[in-house]
Amino acid sequence: MKNIILIGFMGSGKTVVGKMISEKLNRKFIDIDKLIEEEQGQTIQEIFSDLGEGYFRKLEKEMVVRAVKDGNQVIATGGGVVLDPENMANLRKNGVIIWLAVSPEAARRRTQGDGSRPLLRVNYPEQTIEELLGFREPFYSQADFKVETSNLSVEEVVSKILNFLEGGEGNE
Repeated sequence: MKNIILIGFMGSGKTVVGKMISEKLNRKFIDIDKLIEEEQGQTIQEIFSDLGEGYFRKLEKEMVVRAVKDGNQVIATGGGVVLDPENMANLRKNGVIIWLAVSPEAARRRTQGDGSRPLLRVNYPEQTIEELLGFREPFYSQADFKVETSNLSVEEVVSKILNFLEGGEGNE
């Protein structure tokens, strides 16, 4: 079976939703950012700080290739994975791509006080969130299915995804 690939901005719920879907479908769960951290022995924030975003994106690309080789998994990606066309092509080869969309307000609320988000370690995180979301939206929109998560519980998001995977509803 194809992988279920979760894309979306930070705070959209990729990890928590992915874990719940993997439990319900009895599939392996992979969090690409966590795998990178484990292999590097550093947090994403430390990798960004010590080696730069370019180095991180190179690691991310390598991890995507490795992660998608097997099927029947649920894979949570980093928020910026969509910026590289090769990443999207590799994810699509053996996966159904689901975009967990989030409003700027919900993303800010959900990530507030989380120091592990290197792109939000700026003076005006609200403005950065709006700019990044605006820039990334066309990339996210390449997904096979979109769920707006801002006002839904994790259970509701999972239900919508499972319904879609079973041949139910289309995009919101």
